[in-house]
Amino acid sequence: MTPTASRLPLAFKLAYTAFVAVLVPTYWHHYGPGNFLYFCDLALLITGVAIWLESAVLVSACAVGILVPQVLWMLEFLLTGLGWPITGMTAYMYEPSIPWFTRFLSFFHFWQPPVLVWLLWRLGYDRRGLAVWWPIGWAAMTASYLWLPPPPAPPDQPGLPVNVNFVFGLDGQGSQTWMPPHLYFCLLLVALPALLWWPSHWLLSRLPALKRPHP
Repeated sequence: MTPTASRLPLAFKLAYTAFVAVLVPTYWHHYGPGNFLYFCDLALLITGVAIWLESAVLVSACAVGILVPQVLWMLEFLLTGLGWPITGMTAYMYEPSIPWFTRFLSFFHFWQPPVLVWLLWRLGYDRRGLAVWWPIGWAAMTASYLWLPPPPAPPDQPGLPVNVNFVFGLDGQGSQTWMPPHLYFCLLLVALPALLWWPSHWLLSRLPALKRPHP
């Protein structure tokens, strides 16, 4: 039996894996393990598995979960650089006490979306992606709410992950105060699937270019 030809270049798989192999210990050292509960970091790791398995469903799950948030991260980064931050989520990128190389690694937020779109084009969009991402997202949010601290980060630890996935509010400098914390968290559990994940799934599942794999 002739083995199935790989749909992804080996050089790409090796380069992606090498990047992750550098990022994980660096982030772990400077930010701690809680940083890997961020949706973007989870998606980075899951994509690393997906490219070796050439799994359309795992790539699709990551696309559903983080394509829109990554665009918002990029916008926030640019606005923060201009002095107009919205949520403060990218303030750490301008924090001189965090090593420049650690911050440089975070520029994966810029190339992660086009890489995911390219992977979807190569592998095709799998409609099961939403069902896979939903429990992953909820689990990450619950862990962030129960075990990670609310904002702000302490002055002596500006890179400490706080308010991960916005479970305490939309402001990185303090928790929201306009409703009880548990109620806000429950509403967020509903809002993210309804306003981000399902619409992303709906759009991706209807793009003709993603309906089938491409060599």
